[in-house]
Amino acid sequence: MAPAPPQPGFVDPLVTAEFPGLRLRWVTLPARPGPSPPALRAQLRELSNRYRGGGVVAMRTKPIPQAFRAFFRQIGLDPDVRRIPSEAVAVARLIQGGFVSIDVVADACLVALIETGVPVWALDAGRVDDGGLGIRLTDSGSLIVGDGAATCCALFEDPQDERAVTPRTRRVTLFAVAVDGVPEIHVEEALWCALELLAPE
Repeated sequence: MAPAPPQPGFVDPLVTAEFPGLRLRWVTLPARPGPSPPALRAQLRELSNRYRGGGVVAMRTKPIPQAFRAFFRQIGLDPDVRRIPSEAVAVARLIQGGFVSIDVVADACLVALIETGVPVWALDAGRVDDGGLGIRLTDSGSLIVGDGAATCCALFEDPQDERAVTPRTRRVTLFAVAVDGVPEIHVEEALWCALELLAPE
């Protein structure tokens, strides 16, 4: 059975007022971590060949990285110190000599990010409230991704251990975060890219 299409997440009105354009999309599907199939590992090797030193530097001049860099500055992060997701994986590729396969779930999220510039994360769906995900403020004013019950992760950070995908995971919730200046079509493309790798027809 094909997974349902991605759903819009909720965004706290106070967040929207301060950061118009910040949004989240999510989708849940049957999936479990495990070694990536040969075709996905080959895709990572092919993508590795696209990234050279000059290309990584030039990334920041493109519209989607520029939008994320601008948002990082809005929330008080220096994107040259705390890199945006697409630049972080590009720099890691240069250091490691290639994109490193972790497991099929992590690799699907990585390919989606490389192909679109839009970050995608995965959660254990069994630990996510059925009402879905969204973005809100904590009492201390930090931006987090959460469900109706609790925090799943800080915005643009990896999931907390109790929400992360584990060897026991059987259903995965994918979510993508976009900011002002990132077209919706790229957000949808990022999630569908990961979906197709995890649930091929």
